[in-house]
Amino acid sequence: MHEMSICESIINVIEQQAVAQSFSKVKRVRLEIGPLAGVELEALRFSFDVVCKGGLAEGAALEVIELPIDAWCMMCAEKTEVKQRFDACPTCGSYQVQITGGDELRIKEMEVD
Repeated sequence: MHEMSICESIINVIEQQAVAQSFSKVKRVRLEIGPLAGVELEALRFSFDVVCKGGLAEGAALEVIELPIDAWCMMCAEKTEVKQRFDACPTCGSYQVQITGGDELRIKEMEVD
């Protein structure tokens, strides 16, 4: 379950920012996650609660913004969204589609005291 190590990395970032920005409590963490990031959301939520215990993010709400899979079709030269890797372009049906987004996993913002 690599979600635990992802959450440990998130906590490391939070702790670094707490020192740099002088805050002592995290109320909410908002993440952006694409479907191609390979993250099981329920495992991430569980792991976040476990990793936060006893720290400055204990009790913090975890919000996940699920991002789409963005793509660029080489045939019709259009930006589009696809449902999964190797899908055809929904506009022209071509399989010459380059994935341009959907593998993100980043901290978008934190609400702190």
